[in-house]
Amino acid sequence: MYQAEYLKHFTEEVFLAIGCSAEEAALASTVLISADLRGVDSHGIARLAGYVRLYDNGRLNPTPDVKVVYETPSTAVVDGDRGLGLVVAPKAMEIAMEKAEKVGSGWVSVRNSNHFGIAGYHAMLALQKDMIGWTMTNAAPLVTPTFSLDKLLGTNPLAVAVPAFEEPAFVADFASTAVAYGKFEILQRKGLPAPLGWAQDAEGNPTTDSNAVKSGGGLLPLGSDREHGSHKGYGLGAIVDIFSGVLSGANFGPWVPPFATAGFMSANEGVGLGTGHFLGAMRVDGFRPADEFKLDMDKWIRAFRGARAVEGKSVIIPGDPEREMEAIRSVEGISLLQPVVESLAELAKRFNIAFENRID
Repeated sequence: MYQAEYLKHFTEEVFLAIGCSAEEAALASTVLISADLRGVDSHGIARLAGYVRLYDNGRLNPTPDVKVVYETPSTAVVDGDRGLGLVVAPKAMEIAMEKAEKVGSGWVSVRNSNHFGIAGYHAMLALQKDMIGWTMTNAAPLVTPTFSLDKLLGTNPLAVAVPAFEEPAFVADFASTAVAYGKFEILQRKGLPAPLGWAQDAEGNPTTDSNAVKSGGGLLPLGSDREHGSHKGYGLGAIVDIFSGVLSGANFGPWVPPFATAGFMSANEGVGLGTGHFLGAMRVDGFRPADEFKLDMDKWIRAFRGARAVEGKSVIIPGDPEREMEAIRSVEGISLLQPVVESLAELAKRFNIAFENRID
């Protein structure tokens, strides 16, 4: 168990060590540790070594010139200059919110970026200004579309954050696959099989092998198979890819470069620049008075919370599990698997940074 603030400080020191500015190292560490706090361990500090490997491989620019390369009053294309997606995406969302303040909504597509952590963090930035936030990103091709043996899409997550009045915000944040690939990495570290419906083998058969994707298989779209609606997950992932990659000028489909932790993958010759994101902000008062809307969101949320549920269960609102986990981990600390601890210890040794502060 480790204190969240200590892990944030350690992460910040590592980003400083590879050349990030103090401001961007602080931002990147905040975004990364927010995943651990919210219980999304697959996208938190476990990926820190992967960002360093991106830097080692020349794919990550620690001092990017993030800039708008095309815009209208309500839209923009941002070039991330190979920067940390953990930094590029929040900057793009700031641009989207600035445009929304002026004309009601703002939409920003991003090219030439890298992995941006959890989508929910960036969408939730809009809540600070009574806006609805949208975030999505494409990712390395690990996913086999319905009936395909070829991996053509990433896990391609999207998030939507909607403010409420007294109730916590509605925050939907999910991959367009049955699960994110990070869940497989966790199972691999533990030496456990995967649930049926998460992946297929190289011949297209359902499998519980948590290493199946490394052996020629692929992740399955949300729905798992055609009979259970995988064509819908495939369609959702395709939409994210088009908005994030084709619209921005980033790589898309099978050309999206792999994250460094996917060492079994090699990048195809690109058709665009880096990884792509798409972010949006909508002013609630562009539709109706914000307080009226948020009061109705309270009613919506309470109606679902009050729904009759199967025995031993309750109906939850998107964002509830993450919010509850954050409240616990902010106090009790964050548990790290031993392989993650070992990878952090290696970084500490490399950059001469202390790594301690376990909670006994």
